[in-house]
Amino acid sequence: MTTIRQDDFIASIADAFQFISCYHPQDFVQAMAEAYRHEESPAARDAIAQILTNSRLCAEGRRPICQDTGIAVVFLKVGMKVQWDASVSVQEMVDEGVRRAYLNPDNKLRASVLADPAGARRNTKDNTPAIVHYEIVPGDTVEVICAAKGGGSENKSKMAMLNPSDSIVDWVLKTVPDMGAGWCPPGILGIGIGGTPEKAMLLAKESLMAPVDIHALREKAKTGATLSTTEALRLELLEKINALGIGAQGLGGLTTLLDVKILDYPTHAASKPVAMIPNCAATRHVHFHLDGKGAAKLTPPRVADWPEVTWQPNAEAATRVNLDTLTPAEVASWKPGQTLLLNGKLLTGRDAAHKRIADMLEKGEALPVDFKNRVIYYVGPVDPVRDEVVGPAGPTTATRMDKFTRMMLEKTGLIAMVGKSERGAAAIDAIRDNQSAYLMAVGGAAYLVSKAIKAARIVAFADLGMEAIYEFTVEDMPVTVAVDATGVSVHQTGPKEWQARIGKIPVTVE
Repeated sequence: MTTIRQDDFIASIADAFQFISCYHPQDFVQAMAEAYRHEESPAARDAIAQILTNSRLCAEGRRPICQDTGIAVVFLKVGMKVQWDASVSVQEMVDEGVRRAYLNPDNKLRASVLADPAGARRNTKDNTPAIVHYEIVPGDTVEVICAAKGGGSENKSKMAMLNPSDSIVDWVLKTVPDMGAGWCPPGILGIGIGGTPEKAMLLAKESLMAPVDIHALREKAKTGATLSTTEALRLELLEKINALGIGAQGLGGLTTLLDVKILDYPTHAASKPVAMIPNCAATRHVHFHLDGKGAAKLTPPRVADWPEVTWQPNAEAATRVNLDTLTPAEVASWKPGQTLLLNGKLLTGRDAAHKRIADMLEKGEALPVDFKNRVIYYVGPVDPVRDEVVGPAGPTTATRMDKFTRMMLEKTGLIAMVGKSERGAAAIDAIRDNQSAYLMAVGGAAYLVSKAIKAARIVAFADLGMEAIYEFTVEDMPVTVAVDATGVSVHQTGPKEWQARIGKIPVTVE
């Protein structure tokens, strides 16, 4: 009989979430390095370089890989011979570990969990409660998997109840392009097949906890060995999804996925549940066992294990922009795909701030910030520690602000926006009608981006926490013109170009 002590379990959970905040799994790093070596698209290659550089910087500085430090997810396989020496429930122990991790003063993580999700949406301020999945298994140990899943990738989760005769491949190939780039590719796609609707979703999530091993599966296939149904499906889906040409950050390129993971379960004769959940460029999970001999010991990877890829701003290939003197005419002159280096004062704002601005304008109230000829950055930064002016501050998914775009451009004087992923039709129409522009920063490079922020202060809505409006002073912050003043979107043109270049899937002519 193994006894798991409360203090050991809590300490292990706390250490695990601190660990994954700053260390990518090494199998993921190596897969990204391989994608970088083979990438032919300059825009995608630059994005992967930023992600890899960011990953190494985070490992060296022990700071979060992404500003979205995720919702805490824990998978527990508890041996039937385990006894707990604890005065609280397992859920409460997990939550205490998460609380300690996210409030750690040496590496404070962003609290993103909101209570009363259908109502007031109040931040719990410590990222609890966690999502805990339990399984009781034979044995006398506790197997633990801790993962931090960001909202950008979670929001792209898909589920369908297919007919038994329907093609899973056809559904996936139809659905993946509709996911957009808000999940920050390149990444990993988890697929759950069978069971019931909720079981399929759980299978998809759990499949993402496995290491990147598609290379081993390719080698197995080359030997002529018999592949299982799911193994063959993994290889087919990886090839066909990458042939879509979506590429890193949705800019077009050779690698959209590093791996496809699949778990299945028996299902009803009338059903074929299929769920799909992506893991982004901020893939974060760690596995360990507790055997009653103390807390888990997690060994940091060696910085030498990262590839020799170092991204730096290229002033010769980019256009420096002075945000403090920026004019509408200058914004209208930018071209799709153009690389800019932003300098000067940059405002921030995301979901809650935009909603409050809309409410204030509807009531005829004066706004606390003058947006005239200003640029807004969609971001919710991590709190700073030590000598930082701001913590990791990568972009959030811009499409969530689409419904506010016309209002911001036409009622506040805003002239451009910065975020990640594509914009929808309504936002593109508003950008074109107002001769504005949308600029894309690389998702998954939050710590690298923060290095370009030299000063930060809250200028409005301080009660919103990480969703307050900040004013950043930036130096050479790298962005790409993703939608220009004529409404041309590189998230539409780039994938089409690379799908045609790859030539495995016909490009649809609209």
